[in-house]
Amino acid sequence: MKIKILILLLTLVITQACKDYLDVVPDNVATIDNAFTDRNNAEKYLFTCFSYMPAFGDPRGNPALMSGDEVWLYPKGAYLSGSYGSSDTWDIARGEQNTNEPLVDFWNGARSGRPLWIGIRDCNIFLKNIHNPKDIDSYERDEWIAQIKTLKAFYHFYLLRMYGPIPIIDKNLSIGSSPEDVRLYREPVDKVVSYVVELLDQAIPNLPDKIDDEASYLGKFTKAIAAAIKAKILVMNASPLFNGNNLYANIKDDRDVYLFAREYEQQKWNIALEAIKDAILFAEEKAGHKLYKYKGSIVHTISDSTKLKLTLRNAITEKWNDEVIWGYTGGAYQLQRLCMPKLLGDHGLNGNLKCTYAATHRMLELFYTKNGIPINEDKTWDYSNRMQLKIGDDDHRFYIQRGYETAALHFEREARFYAWLCFDGGIWYGQGRENDKDVWHLKMKYNETSGNRGPADYLITGTIVKKFVNYKTSIPNVTGYTPERYAFPIIRLADLYLLYAEVANEIKNQPDQEIYQMIDKVRKRAGLKGIVESYNAYAYNSAKPTTKEGMRDIIRTERMIELSFEGQRFWDLRRWKLSTEYMNRPIRGWNIFEKDAAQFFKLRTIYDQTFSAREYFWPIKEYNILVNPKLVQNYGW
Repeated sequence: MKIKILILLLTLVITQACKDYLDVVPDNVATIDNAFTDRNNAEKYLFTCFSYMPAFGDPRGNPALMSGDEVWLYPKGAYLSGSYGSSDTWDIARGEQNTNEPLVDFWNGARSGRPLWIGIRDCNIFLKNIHNPKDIDSYERDEWIAQIKTLKAFYHFYLLRMYGPIPIIDKNLSIGSSPEDVRLYREPVDKVVSYVVELLDQAIPNLPDKIDDEASYLGKFTKAIAAAIKAKILVMNASPLFNGNNLYANIKDDRDVYLFAREYEQQKWNIALEAIKDAILFAEEKAGHKLYKYKGSIVHTISDSTKLKLTLRNAITEKWNDEVIWGYTGGAYQLQRLCMPKLLGDHGLNGNLKCTYAATHRMLELFYTKNGIPINEDKTWDYSNRMQLKIGDDDHRFYIQRGYETAALHFEREARFYAWLCFDGGIWYGQGRENDKDVWHLKMKYNETSGNRGPADYLITGTIVKKFVNYKTSIPNVTGYTPERYAFPIIRLADLYLLYAEVANEIKNQPDQEIYQMIDKVRKRAGLKGIVESYNAYAYNSAKPTTKEGMRDIIRTERMIELSFEGQRFWDLRRWKLSTEYMNRPIRGWNIFEKDAAQFFKLRTIYDQTFSAREYFWPIKEYNILVNPKLVQNYGW
């Protein structure tokens, strides 16, 4: 007889307390008993539990990539006609989130979201039944249990970050549970965080130091990954959105239980710092992670400038390089397509090359000058004339085409600017041209090769994100496209170094060498001098790195640059409670409908973006509240 399992989603119709197993069935295994008869079937169920993982490398499924303020697309009608698919993530950026059919809904698994409660349910099924197979040795069984506990912890963390307080689903309810038993409460944030940390602490000892069987198990959890997830959730819990946020202080349920911490707790930063130290230790000493550095080509002799750009670009796109602690094995195929420019005239006919992932103007202005200072703080950089035109010269020949007229904003910038963005007149290395003397340069004015040439597939801001295009990806002809596959980076070592600097700065009364050392590791890899040296030499306010408040701003800027477009800024602005500041500004870009340089490089407003306080958390679907009155709707929804 087919075994029935209660699907513990907070969205179910109460009168339907049970539902047939299963939503994801490994190889047509139709019952729980059959799923755990032997090692082979149990392993298939293990992979099923992982199948709910968010699609980190796909802008259609990862709201952190396209629901913020880093990138913009062409008008919605043309966007859909461009055959890219769902626009749910971008619609969030356009202020279209709602309670009737929430966009990118990971609570219910709808509108481009995945059903994480079902994923948690399957994790519980696995943990309950993994002791049944007799042909699994104890070592492997313990590691599989650790994998699923880590996964279950991460699913809770992901939901917590999106929705705030959530129920804790430690075990599935029995078939005989009453409708009232199914109506669960959201638990206080601190309680959920403690539960996630407890699961990770249980799992870490039995996780591998690193993955040796790359063909079968890359993408599964290691000690370093689990420790990094633990650090991430503890940093989040110490941050302003969760730690004593007055906006949510009085939110409570009908048990009279307050769901958010009502008072600021400094100790949360201390706890987070210890977790980050552990995560870095596991990453460096157990798994051998280190900041990536391009080793050079045996075929082509290239300049130091190009080598540095490849160091920065390959840190993202070189498959399983040493810097990537956790990568999404689903890759970034769609992302590469969106970021791939049309380099030849006939490439306009190549539907694989979308050329639409456009960086907003605020991101162009975010990156430092070549001196490692924000453009409006560098006393040697001509900020007031940044919109004027300037001709590419020998000093910039590895970044800008010589003799080409482009915006002054593109000159005298740091290497990450040139490695991760490209603009009209900018140099594009790779895609079949790997000699410094024969490289692509982009032409992006109206009706030019990489510019606006039709109703779809063009860059709405006139600047493209280069960061996710592997330089080996091939586009040999009008229809050809062979992407170089890699794992989209979910957590990099640079991320942990910058988190360390951030948390240490919140603990100490004044910045010290320990904080400078962490941020300078990332800056040095980017070809920049140390933060104190740079500010002393080039900044109007040379004392900025010596104050807690000044260093907080510096570290946040460094994170937004180093981790730009990777989905970190989206969550960082939220936990810092700064989205209402950053995302209530117009989305701007170059005037892509002009052929003349003087007209093209005039800023235009593309969209008046708004962000209200309620948008810090996703709404719970109205229907969920109707069937489970114990759920408290999020603030403002």
